[in-house]
Amino acid sequence: MCGLLAHVFCPILSVKKSTSPLLLAAFVVASTALPGCVASKKFDDLKARHEATEQARESAERQAREAVAELKKANEELSALRLENKRLVNDSAQTGTILRRTQGLYRELSDTYDKLLKNNEKVLANKNADYQKVAQDLARREAELGDLANNLNKSRNEIDKLAADVKSREAKLAELEKALAEKDAAVNALKAKVSNALLSFKASDLQVQVKDGKVYVSLSEQLLFKSGSTKVDPKGQEALTKLAGVLKEQRDVNVVVEGHTDNVPILKGTAGMADNWDLSALRATEIARLLTVGGVQPERVTASGRSQYVPVAKNDSPQNKALNRRTEIILTPKLDELFQMLESNSTPAK
Repeated sequence: MCGLLAHVFCPILSVKKSTSPLLLAAFVVASTALPGCVASKKFDDLKARHEATEQARESAERQAREAVAELKKANEELSALRLENKRLVNDSAQTGTILRRTQGLYRELSDTYDKLLKNNEKVLANKNADYQKVAQDLARREAELGDLANNLNKSRNEIDKLAADVKSREAKLAELEKALAEKDAAVNALKAKVSNALLSFKASDLQVQVKDGKVYVSLSEQLLFKSGSTKVDPKGQEALTKLAGVLKEQRDVNVVVEGHTDNVPILKGTAGMADNWDLSALRATEIARLLTVGGVQPERVTASGRSQYVPVAKNDSPQNKALNRRTEIILTPKLDELFQMLESNSTPAK
């Protein structure tokens, strides 16, 4: 009997200290109630039930702990949601205030827009009128611009023609200047040749100088003629012969012989002469004849009498009167080519 009880209670004593007292009591009551030792099989069933109950308790406790944790988390989330809800309520109040203010501003803007729209219609109508005016003015200005462009093209064409004409005239002017320079050089060379040929004569009887592009050979009456005579003295003939020797080689030089007198009238009854006109003309003719005899081509020689009307000094003294009684031989290079250039330059361009 004792062995049976030990077999029953030993497992009970080996149960964990955490076993519920009610369960232990149940085991005791059950053991005392038995008429004897309980069968080992029933005890095992009871032990198995106890273990299952213990596992269920542990699972329930674990679930309770999890539920507590979840509840704590839910409470925290609830607090957060309450704070968020409070913030949203505050934000909603502010939003309502802003909304009401915005609605007021919207009404004001709508009124302003309507006013502006009406004013804009008036302004647009005025602008359309202004646009039509500007368009008409622009069309007029474009037409004027077209006319100006046409005039500009015409002016450019005229300028081009003028530029071409100026260039042509400049070329002709250069050619003319070259011809004048050549003419001046020829005149100076002629003067030098004449001066060299007449170098043996006194300066008081014979002078050679250049005036107005011509060579003037001035011969005094003392060298050429006796008083009132038209016949050249031998000394004068010598001078004219030397001069003719130079001139006959200068085929491009025209020769003009001018006779001059003082203001003293010739003696009445002088053969073939009525006054100083006759005296000056006859002397010029005689000199011209001697030059042609010396070899100068007659077609190049012209004789003229100037009488007393082209003096070189006043006829108020014997010395001045002697100066006025002279013969001037004027040597002029032929300027036909030069005159043609001048005529060409003076012809207006078409």
